[in-house]
Amino acid sequence: MRRVTDSSALHPEAAPPQSAIPRADIVLPCLDEAAALPWVLGRIPAGWRAIVVDNGSTDGSAELARSLGAYVVTEERRGFGAACHAGLLAAEAEFVCFCDCDGSLDPALLAGFVRRIADGECDLLLGRRRPEGRGAWPPHARAGNLALARMLRRRTGLRLHDLGPLRAARRSDLLALDLTDRRSGYPLQMVVRASDAGLRVAESDVPYRPRTGKSKVTGTWRGTWHAVRDMRGVLREPPADRAPAHALTTGTGAGR
Repeated sequence: MRRVTDSSALHPEAAPPQSAIPRADIVLPCLDEAAALPWVLGRIPAGWRAIVVDNGSTDGSAELARSLGAYVVTEERRGFGAACHAGLLAAEAEFVCFCDCDGSLDPALLAGFVRRIADGECDLLLGRRRPEGRGAWPPHARAGNLALARMLRRRTGLRLHDLGPLRAARRSDLLALDLTDRRSGYPLQMVVRASDAGLRVAESDVPYRPRTGKSKVTGTWRGTWHAVRDMRGVLREPPADRAPAHALTTGTGAGR
Protein backbone atom coordinates (compact mmCIF):
# COMPACT_ATOMS: atom_id res chain seq x y z
CA MET A 1 0.00 0.00 0.00
CA ARG A 2 1.43 3.38 -0.99
CA ARG A 3 1.89 5.72 1.92
CA VAL A 4 2.06 9.43 1.24
CA THR A 5 3.86 12.14 3.14
CA ASP A 6 4.18 15.81 2.27
CA SER A 7 5.11 19.08 3.91
CA SER A 8 2.85 21.53 2.07
CA ALA A 9 2.08 24.55 4.27
CA LEU A 10 -1.51 24.98 5.39
CA HIS A 11 -2.77 28.30 6.74
CA PRO A 12 -6.22 29.54 7.76
CA GLU A 13 -6.52 31.78 4.71
CA ALA A 14 -6.05 28.74 2.47
CA ALA A 15 -8.99 26.86 4.00
CA PRO A 16 -11.83 25.96 1.60
CA PRO A 17 -15.23 27.68 1.80
CA GLN A 18 -17.38 26.48 4.69
CA SER A 19 -19.98 25.10 2.28
CA ALA A 20 -17.35 22.74 0.83
CA ILE A 21 -16.23 21.25 4.14
CA PRO A 22 -17.77 17.96 5.29
CA ARG A 23 -19.04 17.86 8.87
CA ALA A 24 -16.61 16.66 11.50
CA ASP A 25 -16.28 16.26 15.25
CA ILE A 26 -13.18 17.66 16.96
CA VAL A 27 -11.85 15.84 20.02
CA LEU A 28 -10.17 18.18 22.52
CA PRO A 29 -8.49 16.38 25.45
CA CYS A 30 -8.57 18.79 28.36
CA LEU A 31 -6.80 19.03 31.72
CA ASP A 32 -6.95 22.47 33.33
CA GLU A 33 -7.13 24.48 30.12
CA ALA A 34 -9.66 27.15 31.13
CA ALA A 35 -7.34 29.97 30.06
CA ALA A 36 -7.09 28.66 26.47
CA LEU A 37 -10.61 27.30 25.96
CA PRO A 38 -12.34 30.49 24.76
CA TRP A 39 -9.85 30.98 21.93
CA VAL A 40 -9.73 27.29 20.98
CA LEU A 41 -13.50 26.86 20.88
CA GLY A 42 -13.85 30.11 18.99
CA ARG A 43 -11.72 28.65 16.20
CA ILE A 44 -13.87 25.54 15.61
CA PRO A 45 -15.20 25.55 12.01
CA ALA A 46 -18.88 26.49 11.73
CA GLY A 47 -21.24 23.54 11.95
CA TRP A 48 -18.68 21.25 13.58
CA ARG A 49 -19.02 19.78 17.07
CA ALA A 50 -16.35 20.35 19.68
CA ILE A 51 -15.99 17.38 22.05
CA VAL A 52 -14.08 18.52 25.13
CA VAL A 53 -12.92 15.51 27.13
CA ASP A 54 -12.31 16.60 30.70
CA ASN A 55 -9.58 14.45 32.23
CA GLY A 56 -9.67 15.63 35.82
CA SER A 57 -9.60 19.43 35.58
CA THR A 58 -9.82 21.45 38.78
CA ASP A 59 -9.97 24.92 37.19
CA GLY A 60 -13.55 24.83 35.93
CA SER A 61 -12.60 23.81 32.39
CA ALA A 62 -15.60 21.49 31.98
CA GLU A 63 -18.13 24.09 33.09
CA LEU A 64 -16.55 26.76 30.92
CA ALA A 65 -16.54 24.48 27.88
CA ARG A 66 -20.25 23.76 28.34
CA SER A 67 -21.01 27.45 28.65
CA LEU A 68 -19.20 28.03 25.36
CA GLY A 69 -21.29 25.42 23.56
CA ALA A 70 -18.99 22.41 23.60
CA TYR A 71 -20.13 18.85 24.20
CA VAL A 72 -18.29 17.73 27.35
CA VAL A 73 -17.27 14.15 28.10
CA THR A 74 -15.80 13.17 31.46
CA GLU A 75 -12.97 10.63 31.40
CA GLU A 76 -11.95 9.70 34.94
CA ARG A 77 -9.01 7.51 33.92
CA ARG A 78 -6.05 9.87 33.65
CA GLY A 79 -3.99 9.76 30.50
CA PHE A 80 -3.81 11.51 27.15
CA GLY A 81 -4.81 8.36 25.29
CA ALA A 82 -7.73 7.73 27.62
CA ALA A 83 -9.07 11.23 26.94
CA CYS A 84 -8.56 10.98 23.18
CA HIS A 85 -10.25 7.60 22.93
CA ALA A 86 -13.19 8.69 25.04
CA GLY A 87 -13.67 11.52 22.57
CA LEU A 88 -13.41 9.17 19.61
CA LEU A 89 -16.09 6.91 21.08
CA ALA A 90 -18.32 9.93 21.66
CA ALA A 91 -17.89 11.18 18.08
CA GLU A 92 -20.66 10.61 15.57
CA ALA A 93 -19.54 12.44 12.41
CA GLU A 94 -17.94 10.67 9.46
CA PHE A 95 -14.70 12.56 10.07
CA VAL A 96 -12.99 12.94 13.45
CA CYS A 97 -10.25 15.44 14.24
CA PHE A 98 -7.96 15.83 17.23
CA CYS A 99 -6.40 19.00 18.60
CA ASP A 100 -4.68 20.01 21.81
CA CYS A 101 -6.73 22.29 24.01
CA ASP A 102 -3.89 24.58 25.10
CA GLY A 103 -3.93 27.19 22.33
CA SER A 104 -0.71 26.01 20.68
CA LEU A 105 -2.51 24.73 17.57
CA ASP A 106 -5.31 26.28 15.53
CA PRO A 107 -8.32 23.96 15.10
CA ALA A 108 -9.50 26.09 12.16
CA LEU A 109 -6.76 24.41 10.10
CA LEU A 110 -8.59 21.11 10.39
CA ALA A 111 -11.14 22.25 7.80
CA GLY A 112 -8.46 21.87 5.15
CA PHE A 113 -7.38 18.53 6.60
CA VAL A 114 -10.87 17.07 6.32
CA ARG A 115 -11.30 18.41 2.81
CA ARG A 116 -8.14 16.61 1.68
CA ILE A 117 -9.26 13.34 3.23
CA ALA A 118 -12.72 13.64 1.69
CA ASP A 119 -11.09 14.31 -1.69
CA GLY A 120 -9.15 11.04 -1.41
CA GLU A 121 -5.63 12.46 -1.00
CA CYS A 122 -4.94 10.48 2.17
CA ASP A 123 -6.65 8.65 5.03
CA LEU A 124 -4.87 10.03 8.10
CA LEU A 125 -3.46 13.55 7.98
CA LEU A 126 -1.12 14.88 10.67
CA GLY A 127 0.01 18.43 11.33
CA ARG A 128 3.77 18.84 11.14
CA ARG A 129 4.48 21.47 13.76
CA ARG A 130 6.47 24.53 12.74
CA PRO A 131 7.29 26.51 15.91
CA GLU A 132 6.47 30.20 15.97
CA GLY A 133 7.47 32.27 18.96
CA ARG A 134 10.01 31.73 21.71
CA GLY A 135 9.41 28.63 23.79
CA ALA A 136 6.86 27.09 21.45
CA TRP A 137 8.73 23.80 21.29
CA PRO A 138 11.37 23.15 23.99
CA PRO A 139 14.59 21.48 22.75
CA HIS A 140 14.06 18.33 24.81
CA ALA A 141 10.55 17.85 23.43
CA ARG A 142 11.75 18.39 19.88
CA ALA A 143 14.60 15.93 20.35
CA GLY A 144 12.25 13.27 21.69
CA ASN A 145 9.88 13.79 18.78
CA LEU A 146 12.71 13.50 16.25
CA ALA A 147 13.93 10.26 17.80
CA LEU A 148 10.44 8.78 17.66
CA ALA A 149 9.99 9.84 14.04
CA ARG A 150 13.17 7.98 13.13
CA MET A 151 12.08 4.87 15.00
CA LEU A 152 8.69 5.08 13.32
CA ARG A 153 10.37 5.18 9.90
CA ARG A 154 12.34 2.04 10.70
CA ARG A 155 9.19 0.31 11.92
CA THR A 156 6.78 1.34 9.16
CA GLY A 157 8.68 3.04 6.34
CA LEU A 158 6.67 6.22 6.86
CA ARG A 159 8.79 9.32 6.26
CA LEU A 160 7.09 11.53 8.79
CA HIS A 161 8.87 14.36 10.58
CA ASP A 162 6.44 14.85 13.44
CA LEU A 163 3.87 12.94 15.48
CA GLY A 164 1.86 16.04 16.30
CA PRO A 165 -1.55 16.01 17.96
CA LEU A 166 -3.36 17.96 15.20
CA ARG A 167 -4.83 15.26 12.98
CA ALA A 168 -7.89 14.04 11.09
CA ALA A 169 -9.27 10.78 9.73
CA ARG A 170 -12.52 8.95 9.10
CA ARG A 171 -14.14 7.76 12.29
CA SER A 172 -14.69 4.26 10.87
CA ASP A 173 -11.00 3.90 10.03
CA LEU A 174 -9.91 4.92 13.51
CA LEU A 175 -12.34 2.58 15.25
CA ALA A 176 -11.14 -0.30 13.06
CA LEU A 177 -7.59 0.18 14.38
CA ASP A 178 -8.65 -1.11 17.83
CA LEU A 179 -6.40 1.34 19.67
CA THR A 180 -5.47 0.16 23.15
CA ASP A 181 -2.88 2.60 24.53
CA ARG A 182 -4.37 5.02 27.05
CA ARG A 183 -1.27 7.02 27.88
CA SER A 184 1.23 9.02 25.84
CA GLY A 185 1.61 6.27 23.24
CA TYR A 186 -1.89 6.76 21.82
CA PRO A 187 -0.95 9.19 19.01
CA LEU A 188 1.91 6.97 17.87
CA GLN A 189 -0.16 3.79 18.07
CA MET A 190 -2.72 5.43 15.80
CA VAL A 191 -0.06 6.06 13.15
CA VAL A 192 1.59 2.63 13.48
CA ARG A 193 -1.67 0.72 13.24
CA ALA A 194 -2.89 2.93 10.41
CA SER A 195 0.27 2.05 8.50
CA ASP A 196 -0.13 -1.66 9.28
CA ALA A 197 -3.70 -1.47 8.01
CA GLY A 198 -2.59 0.04 4.70
CA LEU A 199 -4.07 3.47 5.30
CA ARG A 200 -2.36 6.38 3.55
CA VAL A 201 -0.67 8.63 6.09
CA ALA A 202 0.37 12.20 5.24
CA GLU A 203 1.56 15.31 7.03
CA SER A 204 1.14 19.02 6.40
CA ASP A 205 2.93 22.00 7.96
CA VAL A 206 1.03 23.90 10.67
CA PRO A 207 2.04 26.82 12.90
CA TYR A 208 2.91 25.81 16.46
CA ARG A 209 2.73 28.58 19.03
CA PRO A 210 3.63 28.76 22.74
CA ARG A 211 0.94 27.02 24.73
CA THR A 212 -1.13 28.62 27.46
CA GLY A 213 0.10 27.24 30.78
CA LYS A 214 2.63 24.51 31.48
CA SER A 215 2.68 21.27 29.51
CA LYS A 216 1.63 18.17 31.45
CA VAL A 217 3.82 15.92 29.29
CA THR A 218 6.66 17.67 27.46
CA GLY A 219 7.16 20.61 29.82
CA THR A 220 10.00 18.76 31.56
CA TRP A 221 12.71 16.27 30.66
CA ARG A 222 11.02 13.74 32.95
CA GLY A 223 7.66 14.17 31.24
CA THR A 224 9.28 13.84 27.84
CA TRP A 225 11.12 10.69 28.92
CA HIS A 226 7.93 9.04 30.13
CA ALA A 227 6.21 9.91 26.84
CA VAL A 228 9.09 8.47 24.81
CA ARG A 229 9.07 5.34 26.97
CA ASP A 230 5.36 4.80 26.33
CA MET A 231 5.83 5.29 22.61
CA ARG A 232 8.81 2.94 22.39
CA GLY A 233 6.55 0.27 23.85
CA VAL A 234 4.11 0.89 21.00
CA LEU A 235 6.89 0.49 18.43
CA ARG A 236 7.75 -2.92 19.88
CA GLU A 237 4.26 -4.21 19.18
CA PRO A 238 4.24 -6.83 16.38
CA PRO A 239 2.39 -5.85 13.20
CA ALA A 240 -1.23 -6.93 13.16
CA ASP A 241 -3.40 -7.78 10.18
CA ARG A 242 -6.00 -5.04 10.00
CA ALA A 243 -7.94 -4.13 6.90
CA PRO A 244 -8.88 -0.51 6.29
CA ALA A 245 -12.52 0.32 6.91
CA HIS A 246 -12.98 1.27 3.27
CA ALA A 247 -11.46 -0.07 0.06
CA LEU A 248 -8.15 1.41 -1.08
CA THR A 249 -6.04 1.02 -4.19
CA THR A 250 -3.17 -1.40 -3.68
CA GLY A 251 0.33 -0.11 -4.23
CA THR A 252 3.85 -0.24 -2.83
CA GLY A 253 6.45 2.10 -1.44
CA ALA A 254 6.61 4.56 1.38
CA GLY A 255 6.27 7.90 -0.33
CA ARG A 256 9.11 10.32 -0.70
